[in-house]
Amino acid sequence: MPQRGTVNNPNGRPKGAPNKMTADLRSRISDFLNQNWDQIENDFKGLPPEKRVLIFEKLLQYSLPKLQTTELIGNMERLSDDQLDLIINELKTATI
Repeated sequence: MPQRGTVNNPNGRPKGAPNKMTADLRSRISDFLNQNWDQIENDFKGLPPEKRVLIFEKLLQYSLPKLQTTELIGNMERLSDDQLDLIINELKTATI
């Protein structure tokens, strides 16, 4: 019997070892989506356009990588003051 305050594996889970609960949950969610895909599509099509856009936007995060803020900052630091001024003026005059 281990002493109080000690653990059986002091090093913890090895780096890169999959979490069994997470893997099981992902598998169950994937199975659920695959089995109910036709119903999900029909429900999506039945939504008002505004709600479809919101759901579509939320789902995009799972298919498109998010932009990293550090990439933009790193690139902006390499620009000269004149180049930065040009970008700022273009943004001020841009129409949305």
